[in-house]
Amino acid sequence: MNAILSLLDATWPAAALSRAGAFTIREGQGGGSRVSAATVEGPFGPEDISAAEAAQDALGQTNLFMVLGGQEALDDALAARGYTVKDPVVIYAAPTALLAEPEPGPLTAFTVWPPFEIMRVVWAEGGIGPARLAVMDRVAGPKTAIMGRVPDRMSGVAFVAVVENRAMLHALHVPPNLRRQGSAVNMMRKAAIWAQDHGATELFLAVTRANEAANALYASLGMRIVENYHYRSR
Repeated sequence: MNAILSLLDATWPAAALSRAGAFTIREGQGGGSRVSAATVEGPFGPEDISAAEAAQDALGQTNLFMVLGGQEALDDALAARGYTVKDPVVIYAAPTALLAEPEPGPLTAFTVWPPFEIMRVVWAEGGIGPARLAVMDRVAGPKTAIMGRVPDRMSGVAFVAVVENRAMLHALHVPPNLRRQGSAVNMMRKAAIWAQDHGATELFLAVTRANEAANALYASLGMRIVENYHYRSR
């Protein structure tokens, strides 16, 4: 399995995994595209795609496939079946040591698990509701939520988990009225410090190409693009 895909599955896990032909099927239970998309494992044919579609139908899920960089054959096969591109994504990575310096200021970011109720409210305002919080609960390894703070109020939330020497950050959200105050940077640095303390030497995250502000932020922190993918759906 692709190493990045393995990291995604461990730090943002589907409710269940199964096989249909050459494809891994994810049961998302409403947790979003990443935990609901099918991915190919090796050579495939039209019958494998049909088997994956049938398996997703049986789960009551939309026919949805994740296409990683270099999987042009799968991309072409899905396009020929009428699938359209959805949400091109890039994966960024950087050494935790790079991201951990300089350390965020006092009282600007905290690690919290389980999340406070107010953190759940902020996530919900950003479209990260109970089904995605259930994804966080399913993570088996070291994990924490990150809470950002500006003077007198909470300013953002994020989630990070560690698998061996790699960490991945998910669900970073700063309310629009609190952006451009440094909260995202402070939370990123706090996440890197926490990850480093739990044995991670690299921190990864996924972001849509369309999110120009986030892409600019991650690039400014010295993160580099190491993988890309998009979805194809009916």
